[in-house]
Amino acid sequence: MNILVVRNNSNPQAIDASLLLVTYLTNQGISAFIVDSASLGNDQGRAAIRAQLPATVDMAIVLGGDGTVLHTVHLLHDRQAPILPVNFGHMGFLANTDAEGIIPLVVEALAGELAEERRTMLAIEVVCEDEADPYDEDNDLDPETFWALSEAAYAATVDPDAATIGGALMPPDKFGVNLRGMAGIRRFYALNEVAITRGALGRIIELSLDISGIPVSQMRGDGLVVSTATGSTAYALSAGGPLTSPRFDGMIAVPLAPHTLRARTIVTDRSDVIEVRFESPESYREATLFVDGEIVPFERPLHKVYVQCAPMPVILLRDSDSSFYRRISRDFFGE
Repeated sequence: MNILVVRNNSNPQAIDASLLLVTYLTNQGISAFIVDSASLGNDQGRAAIRAQLPATVDMAIVLGGDGTVLHTVHLLHDRQAPILPVNFGHMGFLANTDAEGIIPLVVEALAGELAEERRTMLAIEVVCEDEADPYDEDNDLDPETFWALSEAAYAATVDPDAATIGGALMPPDKFGVNLRGMAGIRRFYALNEVAITRGALGRIIELSLDISGIPVSQMRGDGLVVSTATGSTAYALSAGGPLTSPRFDGMIAVPLAPHTLRARTIVTDRSDVIEVRFESPESYREATLFVDGEIVPFERPLHKVYVQCAPMPVILLRDSDSSFYRRISRDFFGE
């Protein structure tokens, strides 16, 4: 059995807990691999770590806050390994508490006694200026083949020394920068949200919002956040979106500072596809894409963004005290 331990290496308590945990797992005959969160701050680091992991990861234990959980989700995006998050960070809305200690919680997880929450992921597909749109009726492209072509090319660009298991800090100027777009990747995944926002010059952007092929809205403002239920407690909440039970498996589209009195949040079905189009060259030249808080630069301006629910969920392991409504009462309403 292989267990990945991801720790917030800026927190001494998380480091101590990781050493205790690895000692326990080793004594149980379980292989454990420690990864520092500082090694996962961009996709180059995550890709380098991913290449060093065993072929099978049976569980990931995250000792950190919500940011460390998100990094771990992106590290394991193509594996269905359950994730046990334990709060050792600033914001631990996704994480369990360790009131009884880390070892008893892990024992419960290994025994299959914790509840599984299947959290919806977003699949984001980007078309840049002067690029073929695989969903255009005039193209004969197969979308699955189209989006997969660039993955192999990207894998060849990964520096195996960008990060190593157990060490290697991320350069500060690269932390939070997802360079997959610059390498030609056009498909991304998010647990929380994708945000399409105005660019560095600060000008408002104009965009059109279609849902499942039906034009719904044209808006001017700072942009749009498309969130999962998990992300409803993150950026979407700050933008005025609703708090949504994690059992909801659709999407939430929240306008950012719209220059109108008629803009409203839209909640979609799981099977819907959201299409964001830019109405003028000035708009898409200014638009910037963020995926789970990481900026995703491209070599060309954005033209269209498609968002839909990904087929595979993220599995979070929860203890019996991790009620969503209890957590929002405590964290957001102070009860």
